[in-house]
Amino acid sequence: MKKIFFLYIALTSTFLGYSQVFDPVSWKTSIEKVNQEEAFLVATATIDNGWHLYGQEIPAGGPRPTIFTFKANESYELIGNTLEDSGITEDDKIFKMKIKYFAYKATFKQKIKLLKSDIKVEAEVQFMVCDDTKCLPPKTEELIFTPGTTNVAKQNKDKAELSNNEANNLLYGISNDEIQEPESEENSNGTENSSDVKKKNESSSLLSIFGLGFLGGLLALLTPCVFPMIPLTVSFFTKKDSSKGAGVSKAVLYGFFILAVYLILSIPFHLLDSINPDILNEISTNVWLNVIFFVVFVFFAGSFFGFYELTLPSSWTNKTTEGESSGGIIGVFFMALTLAIVSFSCTGPILGSLLAGSLSSDGGAWQLTSGMAGFGVALGLPFTLFAMFPNMLKSLPKSGGWMTTVKVVLGFLELALAFKFLSNADLVAHWNLLKIEPFLIIWIIIFAGLALYLFGKIKFPHDSPMQKIGIPRILIGVVSLAFAIYLATGFRVNKETNTYHSLSLLSGLAPPAGYSIFNKADCPNNLQCFKDLKQGLAYAKQVNKPIMLDFTGYACVNCRKMEEHVWIDDKIDNVLRNDYVLISLYVDDKKELPKEQQIEVNRINGGTRTLKNYGHKWSHFQTVFFKTNTQPYYVLLSSDGKQVLNNPVGYTPNENEYLQWLLDGKERSKNTLNNLFNQSNLLK
Repeated sequence: MKKIFFLYIALTSTFLGYSQVFDPVSWKTSIEKVNQEEAFLVATATIDNGWHLYGQEIPAGGPRPTIFTFKANESYELIGNTLEDSGITEDDKIFKMKIKYFAYKATFKQKIKLLKSDIKVEAEVQFMVCDDTKCLPPKTEELIFTPGTTNVAKQNKDKAELSNNEANNLLYGISNDEIQEPESEENSNGTENSSDVKKKNESSSLLSIFGLGFLGGLLALLTPCVFPMIPLTVSFFTKKDSSKGAGVSKAVLYGFFILAVYLILSIPFHLLDSINPDILNEISTNVWLNVIFFVVFVFFAGSFFGFYELTLPSSWTNKTTEGESSGGIIGVFFMALTLAIVSFSCTGPILGSLLAGSLSSDGGAWQLTSGMAGFGVALGLPFTLFAMFPNMLKSLPKSGGWMTTVKVVLGFLELALAFKFLSNADLVAHWNLLKIEPFLIIWIIIFAGLALYLFGKIKFPHDSPMQKIGIPRILIGVVSLAFAIYLATGFRVNKETNTYHSLSLLSGLAPPAGYSIFNKADCPNNLQCFKDLKQGLAYAKQVNKPIMLDFTGYACVNCRKMEEHVWIDDKIDNVLRNDYVLISLYVDDKKELPKEQQIEVNRINGGTRTLKNYGHKWSHFQTVFFKTNTQPYYVLLSSDGKQVLNNPVGYTPNENEYLQWLLDGKERSKNTLNNLFNQSNLLK
């Protein structure tokens, strides 16, 4: 028990260590004149104690070398290669090879020919640093060389040139100081506090993703890579140890380590989230990353169909198998790690779905951790239970062709999900290619194909000859065919909104119903909305109506669920349509900002960032003004945009709670100073 306790402390310490933000290298630049015609561009790196910066020439398989890229201009020409200090060359503890590195300080010099007296050189340096236990991801910093001055790398600048108020007024027409917090925590109509609703929905969301991860783990158990391992592993624990108690305790530990392996996989995403709160949103909505997800999921589907095997390097398995011989707790840990590696061909695609889905959901890294926890619990629990009750093994079905069927079914599901990521890229990049009509047609073909496979009309490479079709296979085939028919009902037109009917089961997976070839709608459910803050504020003042800020995203799953499940409620639709001015701000919009708005701004957690597109602009607005970066996120404001009416809420799937929140804001808006002033003017 004591060993397990100390192991728990070690794992906890590892997690806390990863949650720190490291920035061990700072850069300074200068120009040293050799004569009237030549000079050296000098870049000096100051390195924190214990860290190593690597040289420009590194053997294959080693760390990332330091690379300088100089932007050409008419004031200079490069002469030769970049020079560097002698440094230290020795056997590296991490990479197991002789590598040149620098400690404490490193100086790099690039000789140039001066073509003009007035010279300014811009460059980039890409580098990587490690200490004795870890390496940081490769980093790029911008360098500027000017005569007679010492410059600090641009990325290390602490403050933007414009003050926060100047930047906010330029971008949004309002400063952070002008917005007032809600007057009271109690709702005017006696309903549940909106902050309580928010907390409840956040915990509910984490519980939901845990449930999905658990379901994914159960599906993984039924695949050929995992299912045959259950009786073998349980027999190993129950027969090897002399006492039943010792075997059971090791099986429990084995299940715990399976959970720990998958939890550890989520740690790097917490590190990314702590460095930059917007980074997971940037990753999940990146156009080309979504295209890569599409290609990867199609590749996963091909593996499940049996066209090829997807495996990790055999050397990994060999290493973990060697670790099993250590015995005791360490040996059990390596057994769990071996299971995770050898089962990757079946679990990898499911974990990929979990990763991609978590990144595009509200909650980011914690969503992923919750999903990984569910997956690990589902995968590890059977080994523990069967070790405690070995007689239950007799009730397990025998391995056979049904496991191949499970893999093929998962292949069809992976193929369908692939088009969800292609749809994300299409929406964010405004390609206007994969609209709702072609998306539904593709999914209808996929699920009709799944039904034909289950009915024995289509075969794949690993399918064994089928004597008869079993009842479970027929039932799943009927469900698949029924789902294909259900998808076809998505082409029905809602006469009230003049858009297609939203399919509840596809919310967040399919493009919005208004993203259509034939029945286009710019706003959800054909509501009147503004996608520019200044325009929306001006209109709200003109009509004297309160505002609902809708922080949303083209690739936001829960945003689509709110619009297609909650907003379509007749009472909610009536309030949104008649009592509020809706301003929808898409934080993943990759459309480039006008040049005058591409400015450098201060982050709330320190440092600066440059706003390049509309997504950056609205994400910065949400983070600075409302101290959050999750979507969906709804804020009710007075008609002048300066008073927050009640506590903002996020994903709220309960229609009644959301309606009461809207009505509470509407009631409060009547008592704001701006509204009373407007009413007095009308009376005059």
